[in-house]
Amino acid sequence: MYDVVLLSMAEPEGGCCGSDGCGDGHSDAPRPRVPVLHCADALRAAGARVDTVVACSDTEIDEVLSRLDGPPREDGLTWPDADGKTRLVIAVTDDGQLRHVLRRLVRRYAPAPSKRPAELPAGRTVPDLPALAVLPIDAAAVDFAAQLGLPREPAAVAAAVLGDRARRLDLLRHDGGSVTLDGVLLAGSTEDGQPVQWAGRVEVDDAVLTDGAEPLLAVAVANGSGATLLDGLPLLTAVDPADGVIDVAVAVPVRHKPLFGAPRLRIEVRRARGRAVSVTPRDTQVPFADDGVSGELTRKRSWWVEPAAWAVYTG
Repeated sequence: MYDVVLLSMAEPEGGCCGSDGCGDGHSDAPRPRVPVLHCADALRAAGARVDTVVACSDTEIDEVLSRLDGPPREDGLTWPDADGKTRLVIAVTDDGQLRHVLRRLVRRYAPAPSKRPAELPAGRTVPDLPALAVLPIDAAAVDFAAQLGLPREPAAVAAAVLGDRARRLDLLRHDGGSVTLDGVLLAGSTEDGQPVQWAGRVEVDDAVLTDGAEPLLAVAVANGSGATLLDGLPLLTAVDPADGVIDVAVAVPVRHKPLFGAPRLRIEVRRARGRAVSVTPRDTQVPFADDGVSGELTRKRSWWVEPAAWAVYTG
């Protein structure tokens, strides 16, 4: 039977006592949430050995991930154990928390370019990352796990992580050092919700979707379908998170002068697919949401796809 670690991130009000977390037995140590406890009960009832960890820091996340390491290698690389008996469940309140753990996995297992081993899959910078199960804290949330049709109830998640069915998925990496699971939407709006035009150059492989000389309303860089809507307008459809390519769309406002009546503004959507995409903003700051996490792009950023790099237990 497997050892299973149930990992969740502490909320700001959860009682963490510093950047390195709380010591054992501390009265303010954060406690697992109810869905995590129910999942742990289901796992123990199935015979698994269970450890629940509420992480307050990257150090604590990394300690959990170290349990997935393989035996020492002659080349000194830290590598996941393909035959390990430890399995991981990540309890998340949003896609940003899931992305955070995947980012730590990539940091742990991605070798330096100068130390690339022969067994690294072609076109990849990371090995096959260990499969994991996702336990949404909000069972009704519309998130990446819902897109994938993953089990959501604690007992179903427990059954999935103890099973042998896993689905491998693409992972987007970018030159800012992070990862994207679902997608990025670069778009701004005013306080009353009106879109803000901006300019930037967008390239997908060798194709130029816009050269930066025209206004844009949005750019979608997608692995899934969660970041592809602009005020109800679908910028991309039928996005497959396991097809080995990135889907990209740009929304361009075009003024249309009908034969009769006043000029109207319509939105032209240009689409492309490829292995890599770069966005170079001409404006100072372009707001974006990456897996639901907000930020501002101030300089060129490039994303590339890591085909089938990570995996989820599907039940």
